[in-house]
Amino acid sequence: MYQRVGEAAYRPGLEGMIGLDIHLGKPHQSFNSIHVAGTNGKGSTSHMIAAVLQNAGYKVGLYTSPHLLDFRERIKINGEKIPETEVIRFIEQHQIFFNKQKLSFFEMTVGMAFNYFHEVKVDFAIVEVGLGGRLDATNIIRPILSVITNIGLDHTDFLGPTRKHIAKEKAGIIKHKVPVVIGQKDTETQEVFEAIASANSAPLYYSKLLSSDWETDLKGKYQKENLQTAVMALNQLSLVSLNEEILKEGLKTVVSRTGFRGRWQVIREEPYTVLDVGHNKEGISELVNQLKTIDYNQLHIVLGFVKGKNVLELLSLFPDTAEYYICAPKIARAISLESLRDELENSLMNIHYSDSVEKAYIKAVEAAESKDMILICGSTFVVAEVMEFLQDKNQLK
Repeated sequence: MYQRVGEAAYRPGLEGMIGLDIHLGKPHQSFNSIHVAGTNGKGSTSHMIAAVLQNAGYKVGLYTSPHLLDFRERIKINGEKIPETEVIRFIEQHQIFFNKQKLSFFEMTVGMAFNYFHEVKVDFAIVEVGLGGRLDATNIIRPILSVITNIGLDHTDFLGPTRKHIAKEKAGIIKHKVPVVIGQKDTETQEVFEAIASANSAPLYYSKLLSSDWETDLKGKYQKENLQTAVMALNQLSLVSLNEEILKEGLKTVVSRTGFRGRWQVIREEPYTVLDVGHNKEGISELVNQLKTIDYNQLHIVLGFVKGKNVLELLSLFPDTAEYYICAPKIARAISLESLRDELENSLMNIHYSDSVEKAYIKAVEAAESKDMILICGSTFVVAEVMEFLQDKNQLK
């Protein structure tokens, strides 16, 4: 899968997915879908929308990626993961077709999700884009609403070198006469969205500031923007009637209703320990803004990265006084420890190297005092390996 090996697994274009969709009987045509793209925040926004619709009494499918500990996290109905028996049955039933067509991991998974949502008769499916938008396998759907959270410089090797290029790729999910909600309004990308929406006769809405009494149980100041995007999106759904009470209760119960994890997830109070999958410049900048609101004595940061990241740039965003515990997750796409050592050879930062994520985390825990803080971030896989370690020890909240 792309998350583990990178470019070798990336298969842009819809031909394979369209063929699979026909083979499966076009299951996505049997349910109402909401399509969510964006550089950061699309997972949080998708889960917020799902939680509110669940609170309103609907059967809600949720397709997201990547997963943290269990493949089945990608496909949920009202917060419940797809059963293992369904995964096995689907693969066994269609394996010959998959092999013949040389489908990617992502295409097979999207097909599995749409097929499962059809079989259990969901009222709505929230579908998160995997990478980009225009050529993403999820883009065979004709949703009742499109959502684009924001645009940042991530995956530039696939999506283009500028925010305008990336905005154009993500705007590829805009469909004819289908309303689209944009989470972040800025001059650099605004003209791209407005031009493509106009060409598709698609009503376009920008998220708006909300009063302070709108809250979510997802922690982190950065969730405020996602909250605004989710509320604007939900208010554009003409098929449902959602009063403010239903909206607010759903937004306050996202974790319990959907099982969402890995975003400013506090796993320990002393030392204050947080997991966050922030991994690009925009995401880490938000984490650093959140750090400014926390009272701690010493900051300890456990970090690993995947290839394609500007490590020096990302590290420069953090406080100079932090203790860094650098490691490499157990995936082919990770930047190796040797490469990180070479790149950081002349760094003046307080860096400790470990040959595994588990050892880096243990080293940070051993060094941290009760009033210190530990932050684990930089890659979904660093967070996942720490979660797996804690789960094995029954220490994961």
